[in-house]
Amino acid sequence: MASASDALLPQEAAVVALRQDMPALANKVYFNYGGQGPLPTASLEAMATSWRRIQELGPFAEPASGYVKELIASLRRALAALCGVPPQRLAFTENVTSGCVLPLWGLPWRSGDQLLISDGEHPGVVAACHEIARREHLNVGILPVQDCVREDQVLERLDKALQPRTGLVVLSHLLWNTGAAMPIPAVGQRLREHANQPWLLVDGAQSAGVVRLEDAVAAADLYAFTGHKWFCGPEGLGAVVVSRRLLDVGAPTLIGWRGLAEDPDQPLRFHGDARRYEIATGCYPLTAGLLQSLRSLAAVGDPRQRLALIQAHSGCLWRGLRQLEGVETLLPEPPSGGLVSFRVQGHRPLQVVRALAERGLVLRRFEKPDCVRACCHVTTLPTELGA
Repeated sequence: MASASDALLPQEAAVVALRQDMPALANKVYFNYGGQGPLPTASLEAMATSWRRIQELGPFAEPASGYVKELIASLRRALAALCGVPPQRLAFTENVTSGCVLPLWGLPWRSGDQLLISDGEHPGVVAACHEIARREHLNVGILPVQDCVREDQVLERLDKALQPRTGLVVLSHLLWNTGAAMPIPAVGQRLREHANQPWLLVDGAQSAGVVRLEDAVAAADLYAFTGHKWFCGPEGLGAVVVSRRLLDVGAPTLIGWRGLAEDPDQPLRFHGDARRYEIATGCYPLTAGLLQSLRSLAAVGDPRQRLALIQAHSGCLWRGLRQLEGVETLLPEPPSGGLVSFRVQGHRPLQVVRALAERGLVLRRFEKPDCVRACCHVTTLPTELGA
């Protein structure tokens, strides 16, 4: 006799299989992928297997070194392919913030330059930019985009905020609080036309693993993302893609042996590619875990298929919320990705989050702007959207 799962479409069956491999989804309705994605058991087992393999080979023996190098090279190729760049332009980091910040310290700043930061950026990146400005005697400007929903609005605000001495624009691909999509390729074109040709730093925390990345990465000088959110990998491993023009002038500021080119004639020479921003010994089994998470997601579909599924889920939730009396969505149209932010009239976001937590729903609250954020992924069930 056929089981119920036998009647599922291939993508539906893959989603069920992936959900069953995620212990975090077993006893709750999880809407916080933008904070951290649930780790599949297969990824946890891949890390444990990798740890054992390294120990069996001898952690500082030549066979273990070869094993680790191939592991790192495999993940570098996989992530670079998702970004549409050669592997040489991708460096591994611990998280989005380190990927955003570390290369900035090595750029040739001039006193009086302007750092233009959108009002929808993560505090970690904003704080780092302010410290760079303090040390290098730079000016900080604000690019107001949180209330923008159209490309022309963002570009109009950008044109007004740019100054002759603007040296950097910081803008997320998808704003982490509202979920609004920013027109990164068009912004990049504007900056190339600017006399000062400012650097473009893009925070990809809420876009990598959701929307297609190639065009935005091509427009950015720095595109940073992490493995522990929408890729559902382990925390502690991320990456940054660096433009060719930044590689021509950028220098590393935190320096270690992984950034060196292994040239016996010039032992202190940095890599000529993005690897110069890697520092020293890392937790290499995390690489095996993230590789397995990428494989688990690929079983659900290719990036276009997964985006369509995410948008179907977030759009359904967005429409359902708008039908509820006293509920306001921050975006006036269905989200481009998986983030759905909303307000409940007469209730503070913390009250809403706590009330929903008592019903087994995991969401996140924000204070600027005041809202509650829900995140829909490929593993979100249609039945959960009405929970």
